[in-house]
Amino acid sequence: MPELPEVQTIVSDLRKILPGLKIAGVETDWEKMFPARGGSALGGKNTPFENFKKEVVGEKILDVRRLGKNILIDLTGNKTILVHQKMTGHFLYGKWELVTPPKKGGARWLGKEAGAIRDDPQNRFIHLVFDLSNGKQLALSDLRKFAKVLLCPTDKLSELEDINNLGPDPTAPDFDFNKFQDRLSPPQTGQAGKKGKIKTVLMDQSVFAGIGNIYSDEILWLAGIHPLRQVSSLTQEEMKSIFTSTKKILKKAIEARGTSDSDYRDPSGNKGGYQKMLYVYGLEGEKCQKKDGGIIARLKVGGRSAHFCHLHQKL
Repeated sequence: MPELPEVQTIVSDLRKILPGLKIAGVETDWEKMFPARGGSALGGKNTPFENFKKEVVGEKILDVRRLGKNILIDLTGNKTILVHQKMTGHFLYGKWELVTPPKKGGARWLGKEAGAIRDDPQNRFIHLVFDLSNGKQLALSDLRKFAKVLLCPTDKLSELEDINNLGPDPTAPDFDFNKFQDRLSPPQTGQAGKKGKIKTVLMDQSVFAGIGNIYSDEILWLAGIHPLRQVSSLTQEEMKSIFTSTKKILKKAIEARGTSDSDYRDPSGNKGGYQKMLYVYGLEGEKCQKKDGGIIARLKVGGRSAHFCHLHQKL
């Protein structure tokens, strides 16, 4: 699933391209990505996608931004498109044509221009296409077809469950250690501290927005904290180590344009670079890069894999 660095890479790229352009058309072959409720800012008897199309075509794109793992495309008319790419979705910017194979399968979009968008097989699962006023297109490639698209009045975004349940963004300039610690152990508020394993809590979007499986492993490896440690057992120094590691890992991953260990690609269809820098995620059986003699192991935490070094991340 694209996490904060991948989503930020997409948003940063699209923010240089889309503002000022109008949506000239939109097509999909998978209307299930538009929820029956909340799929559009207006009601009506049409399907959620038909309502969505009616409302966005002709509107100008004002901005592209990120909240957690959500991509927000602000339009004129007090409308914002919210896209959660889920497990395998990623936005692409280019040109496509709708073709019907002569022998099998239905119509599908094929890239028209040579390069990664057309030639990388991870970019061929196009299920949503926006026609833009400059003759180009914005497309969503999504192998598993789990992505979700909503349209909401911009001034009511905070009322969406997708937004109002999010914790703070760990890359925000004002996100300091005090705020980090408060999310795990509220000081003198009468509230109990967070319960559960630190790996699971780091991935809880209501605690911190944007961290997922890859970067929780990387953060805990760098901090020297075992993924099964209970949050309540962490000392203040250990919390400081996790906080510092969170800032370092996310900054490094954003600068590397995300991790393409599987299907993530940027809007040009190219891979990110952080998969070449991974400390621990997906490296089961390899020697720990701290050169402490440890071997990277893997275990399950809440149904997700966790990678760690048993020597410097002791339980």
